[in-house]
Amino acid sequence: MGKRDDLIAQYANDLKTKCGMTPDMDLLTKVTIGCGPAIYDADAATVAGTDAGELETVKNNFLIKKLGLPDGPNLMEAIDSVIETYGRSERNKYRAVVYYMLTKHFSKESVYT
Repeated sequence: MGKRDDLIAQYANDLKTKCGMTPDMDLLTKVTIGCGPAIYDADAATVAGTDAGELETVKNNFLIKKLGLPDGPNLMEAIDSVIETYGRSERNKYRAVVYYMLTKHFSKESVYT
């Protein structure tokens, strides 16, 4: 297995053990690929759940630009909900896992087909 496959397996494990979800491996793979080289950079691979600027970036670059959602208070509520599900105290909130959960939350799987 390559490095990306190892990371996808790690993300799937996080979804199962920390988030209580059974991941759709096909979608998780596509979301991970969509993150590009960020998954290989220790800082970029994670989302700082307490950093307002970081969460704003997730909202603007992922929810609005990638998923095509209209801006509104529901976007930050969804991000907050995902961070809560992942666990506020969890230090490593992987970007691919957060994006996967947001994609599922908004039923936007079609973006990755």
